[in-house]
Amino acid sequence: MAQVPQTFFDALAVRTWCGLALEALGRGREEIDAINVYPVADGDTGTNLYLTAESAAAAVEAVFAAYDENGRPSLADAVRAMAHGALIGARGNSGTILAQLLRGMAQVLAGDREASHTDGAGLRLALRRAADSAREAVAHPVEGTVLSVASAAADAAEGSEGDCGAVARAAYEGARAALVATPGQLAVLERAGVVDAGGRGLVAVLGALVETFTGEAPRMVAAASAAHARVEAVSDPAPMAAADECADVPVEAGGPAFEVIYLLEAEDAAVARLRTRLDALGDSLVVVGGDGLWNVHVHVDDAGAAVEAGVEAGRPYRIRITHFGLGDVHTRGGERPPRERVQRAVVAVVPGEGLAGLYSEAGATTVLARPGEPPASGEIVEAVRRAHAREVVLLPNDADLRHTAAAAAEQARTEGIRVALIPTRSAVQGIAALAVHEPGRRFDEDVVSMTSAAGATRYAEVAVAERQSWTLAGICEAGDVLGLIDGDVAVIGSDVTSAAETVLDRMLSAGGELVTLVLGDDAPDSIADHLEARVREAYLAVDTVVYRGGRQGALLLIGVE
Repeated sequence: MAQVPQTFFDALAVRTWCGLALEALGRGREEIDAINVYPVADGDTGTNLYLTAESAAAAVEAVFAAYDENGRPSLADAVRAMAHGALIGARGNSGTILAQLLRGMAQVLAGDREASHTDGAGLRLALRRAADSAREAVAHPVEGTVLSVASAAADAAEGSEGDCGAVARAAYEGARAALVATPGQLAVLERAGVVDAGGRGLVAVLGALVETFTGEAPRMVAAASAAHARVEAVSDPAPMAAADECADVPVEAGGPAFEVIYLLEAEDAAVARLRTRLDALGDSLVVVGGDGLWNVHVHVDDAGAAVEAGVEAGRPYRIRITHFGLGDVHTRGGERPPRERVQRAVVAVVPGEGLAGLYSEAGATTVLARPGEPPASGEIVEAVRRAHAREVVLLPNDADLRHTAAAAAEQARTEGIRVALIPTRSAVQGIAALAVHEPGRRFDEDVVSMTSAAGATRYAEVAVAERQSWTLAGICEAGDVLGLIDGDVAVIGSDVTSAAETVLDRMLSAGGELVTLVLGDDAPDSIADHLEARVREAYLAVDTVVYRGGRQGALLLIGVE
């Protein structure tokens, strides 16, 4: 679709750029993934960039949605949302660096909160700060990576004149030339005859910036599909991208076994100490963020020690640990035998670390949803791919995720995966469905049984109101305790335990055989014992099971089957 060119860099230009960048990375994702050889040939650079950009774009859309049709966010609001979305959604080395690049731009573009836009001079400064801040975030910067491509883009922009379109085009051309030169800067790329994958992704993002301001998409550097295509030194080369970009380790055997990523709430001084400790534990260390929120990425042999270091520094969450496996580049020189697909898997979105562990123990592949940070469709698709199954049962566990989950299911189906979406509206419905899952029976029968179990489970939650609002139970004030049954407010109170008991009594008045309680981190310590005693005393032949959900948003989730 043709784009209306943007003369200045304003909030609408930010929105347009995010959308175009997401489209560009979506088109290039598979070819970038297919050629990833450094430092670990795990074939996910394109996917990680796409998921990071998707999170950034979703955050910008959320800011625009907060305004009516006659309003528009400021440039500062839009770029801060873009940077924050990228930070919380950053995946892998590539996504983490992209998040820092966007954060660096935001630091310049959001400097004047009253400004509605910036011009070419402002964009030049933003690109310079982006490149410098990304380099500062990497423990041991290496030339021939996305850092080199970003620096070249900033250098070219600084040497340009004119409006935003002219600056963006100069940055794109500088990045494109630097990308072609990466094999001559990094020996492992030269041996493989490939260019840097993260740099290839950045060129796509800068191409989207050109299109934002000119309305014309520049000619892209294509990525070859052969496993080790040679880079041809011609005016429009078709190199194959490579290199998940920031570690300075060789690709020989003996590299770290795990990739560890987490978000971290911590003070600057604690993060400085964390960098030192993680640098001693492994490599590929990238720490980005600021203002109390950080995204930490490192490759280590001792994943537990990397997480413990985060605990000492602050509060880590959304922790992802990936084992590179015995067949990765460290032991097989980049050639991994294809893993046989399992017949069936369950993929579930879960609201807290405790439930993620519970679902994983039951054999499900999980996607962690933090309070206020719902997963994007791309993240769910990635989980479906990670499950590596011919058939997948998808449990969104949230009514608000039904469209996102449906889009993810449709994408997975285009890749030849048979997906059944069960419209679970709460994690307790997902627990009920998972309890009757039998991978040995026919797919349709299994889906019907799981759907029936979920549908027979009433769900509720106890939470604290964030603001005054109208509800079916009356007007609530900020700080009131709310009891929601099947998604509607049924109880407004001041005491958590009392409100929870009222909710439970109303649910059990219609009968039930099993009560499931999922406690959030902030739930009162005595609430589980109190509710279990209430069930024993007032409802014969009703069992109760209690789980710890972790930081799940709601104080308490309740299920009644």
